[in-house]
Amino acid sequence: MRAAILRQTNQPLVVEEIDYPEPPAGHIRVRLKASGVCHSDWHVLKGEWGDRIPVPVIMGHEGSGVVDQVGEGVTGLALGDHVVLSWRSPCGHCETCLQGWPSLCERSPLVGDRARVDGGPINQMVNLGSFATHTVVPEVAAVAIDPAIDFEVAALVGCGVATGVGAAINTACVTAGSSVAVFGCGGVGLNIIQGARLAGATQIIAVDKLAAKLELARRFGATNAVVAGAGDPVAAIMDLTDGRGVHFAFEAIGVLAEPFVQSVRCTRQRGTTVWVGHAPVGTPVPLDARDLIQEKTVMGCMYGSCRPRIDFPRLLNLYQQGRLMLDELITHRFSLDEINDAFACLAAGEVARSIIVFED
Repeated sequence: MRAAILRQTNQPLVVEEIDYPEPPAGHIRVRLKASGVCHSDWHVLKGEWGDRIPVPVIMGHEGSGVVDQVGEGVTGLALGDHVVLSWRSPCGHCETCLQGWPSLCERSPLVGDRARVDGGPINQMVNLGSFATHTVVPEVAAVAIDPAIDFEVAALVGCGVATGVGAAINTACVTAGSSVAVFGCGGVGLNIIQGARLAGATQIIAVDKLAAKLELARRFGATNAVVAGAGDPVAAIMDLTDGRGVHFAFEAIGVLAEPFVQSVRCTRQRGTTVWVGHAPVGTPVPLDARDLIQEKTVMGCMYGSCRPRIDFPRLLNLYQQGRLMLDELITHRFSLDEINDAFACLAAGEVARSIIVFED
């Protein structure tokens, strides 16, 4: 078995041989077929989340594959099942799980340590480590899918699609006929746009610095495009909404404070702003108290408030019906040995989503 390991932050990943013991009770081993390269992986590589994901670590958290080994007590999955991995492994017993919010599980681990390198344990990012030919995960972290669905498409549902579409539909509860602004048109932002379209929003304003991403945003459902950096995007959004602002605004970049502030200021009275981008640890967002005085709501978003066992199949059903664009998200494909090239493309803003494809 092989895996892409981050030994030190801000250094290239190294593909190394790994080992797995037999899956413990309640766990399965998955032979990975595809894994998306997400901006969250980039944050970890750069050390922007502090010690929450300690190195050395097998990277990756957006994977799909085939169950090839089953531990004792596993009842919901069987050998040969096609699965999508979820990076939240809900315990099912804490307060938020029992309230129906497994994405906020109080006990879901940020790392696992079932893999072995040179005989010793090594961390798995968010309990998965999907930049690997195989992974061992809790049964609850895998969702069975229709075998007819391509693994590359399925992998994206495990994070970027569930987060983006879920942010619009589950977290914000975008309403039919409403107006929406989305700051950042990468993989998550494009899926927020899709989610807003599915929810029936009639005006969807995409904001990004790159013309290519704004063009892609229009394909995914944006009705208007605002070039960030060519002027004040808040003023542009106000002009497009007759000076009132949008009903719902989303920040989907998670790098600098400015878009967080802008997403609040472009929201109309009693509007809702959702912060989806996971910013580096210690990022301050300086709001004026009067930014909220018109009864605006600002809320964070974790994993699109998704319930993987419910939402993953629903999203893939929408894809099969032609209502959710997933093939169009994939702009580059790489082998595991090309993992650092995939991160270079992400850093350059050249992709909606890159996919690591594993050979049989």
